[in-house]
Amino acid sequence: MFGQELTLGIIISAALIDSINPCVFGVLIFLIAFMTKIFKSSSKMLLGGLLYASIVYITYLLLGLGILKFALSTGIASAFYWIAALIAIIAGLFEIKDYFWYGKGFSLQMIPGGATRIKAYTNWIAKMEGRHPALLFLTTALLGVFVVLVELPCTGAPYLAILGLLSKGAYSAAVPLLLLYNLVFIFPLLFIIGAAYFGTSSERMEKWRKEHRGLMRLGIGLALLALGFYMIYSLNPVF
Repeated sequence: MFGQELTLGIIISAALIDSINPCVFGVLIFLIAFMTKIFKSSSKMLLGGLLYASIVYITYLLLGLGILKFALSTGIASAFYWIAALIAIIAGLFEIKDYFWYGKGFSLQMIPGGATRIKAYTNWIAKMEGRHPALLFLTTALLGVFVVLVELPCTGAPYLAILGLLSKGAYSAAVPLLLLYNLVFIFPLLFIIGAAYFGTSSERMEKWRKEHRGLMRLGIGLALLALGFYMIYSLNPVF
């Protein structure tokens, strides 16, 4: 079992790295532009953005709790730990590759067709808004669940590694750490929502994202490599 201070440091660092993924930023900036247009006021956009962030938090948390519970209850925690460590290392290499050759070859990205479906669903919500305005926030919440699921191939490696680490301990001890992880994970989302509320345009945020997405990938990649190798090293395996 890991020391509490070390565990908290890893949890917070991994959550921050997970949250600066350009996939997450890109979709959120698109949705901010959509909500600004559809809600027709900054206050409603803020409310819609906070609802979206809350849904991301809840969905991501439930996924983590479910995966961890499955690994512990089925007795595959040890195998799951190794799989999570190897995925972290492999994903880290692909992320670093994108710093040098962004978008060339295989890249970690959302499920194929996910971006197209997100745009289609937002168009459907926009059309529905005039006929059923009371359902606008409900459909925005459902969209948040869908976005989390299609983004998993792009964002899931750090989370999977953390779940692997937590699988070495008790489920009850992991729950508060997952609550913390997901709170840290949505913090940059809240920052972007706040920036939009106070007048930063989605075009400006998207320009910033494109200018820095390579560095974001590099940071994520290096962190994933460090996390994966730490997981392997911590077991003191005999080769």
